[in-house]
Amino acid sequence: MNDRPAGAGGIGRAGMGDRPVRTGTGLTAATAVRYALVPVHRLSLDAVARRSGLHPDLIRRFVALGLVDADRDAAGHLVFDPTAPAVLARVQRLRSGLCLNYASIGLVLDLLDRISLLEAALRGRGTRSENPPWT
Repeated sequence: MNDRPAGAGGIGRAGMGDRPVRTGTGLTAATAVRYALVPVHRLSLDAVARRSGLHPDLIRRFVALGLVDADRDAAGHLVFDPTAPAVLARVQRLRSGLCLNYASIGLVLDLLDRISLLEAALRGRGTRSENPPWT
C-alpha cells in the first residue's frame, strides 16, 4: 500500500490508483486527503460576472443547466476555474450566432468537445484529419 497522499508522487492530478485506501483504519477513497502541489486560483461569481459581462443570475442559470462547471467553496459560494469566462463567451457566441436555445447549446458544446478529443487522438496516432484514409 502507498502511505503517501494522492498526488504527492509527481504530477498535480491524482489518478484512480493513486488514492490511498486502507481497510481497517477508516480511510477510503471518499475520505482520502489530497494535497495540491500548487495552489489553484479560483474565481468568484462576481469576478466571473465582471470578466464575462454577464449578470450573476444568468451565470447561476448556466451552472444549473451544466453549461459551465463550478464548485462550491467552504462558505457555499460558487467558485469557477479561470477558464470560465472563455466558456461563457463561447456559450454567448453560440446563442447569438446560431440562435440556439440553452439546451441545444449544451448538446453542441458536448459535440464540439468530443470532436476535439477525436482530433487529438488522430494527431496522436500521426493520422491527419484533413486527409481521410479513404480518399
